[in-house]
Amino acid sequence: MLDTTIIFPWNSNFETGIAVVDEQHQKLVDLLNQLASHLAYGADTPELNRVFDELADYAVYHFKTEEAIWRKSLPDDEMSLEHEQTHRDFVDEVIKLKGGQHTFSGDKMVDEIVSFLTHWLAFHILEADKHMASVVLSLQQGHSLKVAKEKARTVMSSATHVLIETVLTMYDTMSSRTLQLMREIAEREQAEERLRLSRNVIDSTLEAVFITDATGRLIDTNPAFCQDVQREHEQIIGMDIRQIKPALFSQEKMDEIWQEAADSGHWAGELLGRNEQGAAESVWLALSSVKDKLGVVTHYVGLLSSISQLLHRQHSLEEAAHHDALTGLPNRRLLYDRLNQAILRSNRNGLCLAVCYLDLDGFKQVNDTLGHEAGDEVLRSVAKRLNKLLRGEDTVARLGGDEFVLLLGDLDQGVDAGLLLNRLLQDIAQPIPVEDTSVLVTASIGVTFYSSEHKTPEQLLKYADEAMYIAKKNGKSRYHFYS
Repeated sequence: MLDTTIIFPWNSNFETGIAVVDEQHQKLVDLLNQLASHLAYGADTPELNRVFDELADYAVYHFKTEEAIWRKSLPDDEMSLEHEQTHRDFVDEVIKLKGGQHTFSGDKMVDEIVSFLTHWLAFHILEADKHMASVVLSLQQGHSLKVAKEKARTVMSSATHVLIETVLTMYDTMSSRTLQLMREIAEREQAEERLRLSRNVIDSTLEAVFITDATGRLIDTNPAFCQDVQREHEQIIGMDIRQIKPALFSQEKMDEIWQEAADSGHWAGELLGRNEQGAAESVWLALSSVKDKLGVVTHYVGLLSSISQLLHRQHSLEEAAHHDALTGLPNRRLLYDRLNQAILRSNRNGLCLAVCYLDLDGFKQVNDTLGHEAGDEVLRSVAKRLNKLLRGEDTVARLGGDEFVLLLGDLDQGVDAGLLLNRLLQDIAQPIPVEDTSVLVTASIGVTFYSSEHKTPEQLLKYADEAMYIAKKNGKSRYHFYS
């Protein structure tokens, strides 16, 4: 929530002597301070709309309250009518300012808006409202209207006008300085937030980051660097980078790399050395120099990436992109690649390729009665059984849910396929231990054989899927060849 900085401080000079009017004046001053804070801190449009609406709505409410007091004592009086017109002009101006809020980005415009509101409110309270209140209070004391106005006119003498101008000048200067201070605070907070964000990014990155002075002595590192060298941050600050990584930063390398980074501002390349365990390692170093206004190097910033770790990370990403997270089986993307390869192999060796679409029978009941964790365990167990029974040249993939696809290559048409599928059906139908119990599921399998008549993977999977539904329709726990 935004803190409200006081642009317009309330003091006893603004009191009119009428409690309800003074109380509402203080509320208007609070709303003005809120608006000034939001403008100075660059609040978004919805929030500015809210504050502008609240200011305009409360001003209308206050003016009605105030005018009812004036009319009761001064019905149809010229002073009262002029006062009401002033109120209407103020509300119109606030609405107009709200409509032009797209221009609030400039400091000059913000200053002008705040200056207008503080001038109007201070002048209206000190001049108009105090004058009207003086007349009303005199009438309440039993004076005639003529005497009451004369007494008020005396109170609002030329000396008072000079005081009002002095107060307005003081408030104008004070609000201007306060706005400037608020902007400086906002800019500092934004800069600190950017620094915190940058620090969080550096601390959370997996690459080892270090900062040295111009001579190569460490002045800061991130946690990944400390983990890489297996030392605490406090232990290595002040040490020469050559002491920490002697195999990577020999004097010869330091002279060459540091000089190029100093001359061109940046150096990047592969370095060969040994890690803390003495094993050979290959790392990628990106080194940048930081210079002062005179162009003198003051610091170096380095980023070390283990190439073996990068390769391992790349391999892990590729595994995640091509394999099912639950079972570790190839996913749909990898299945299409394997199916294309199997088609090419079948074309080369002239042997049969069977594409089998497998769907579990009774799996929904497991999920509904024992929960999804039990269902996941069943899927993992089925995947292991399928993998165990298939040959090296075969593939089993999970498409999602309880649907699997088997690619059986190098077959003698339906004879070999039938023998293998019967073994799969028998093995899947065996009890599967889940927590403190065991469950039974079976499988319905649809089979199509690759031929030159339907070469595309999409066609093969479509035919196998249709055959699987026929197997389910014919009693489940069986396979059906597509015809």
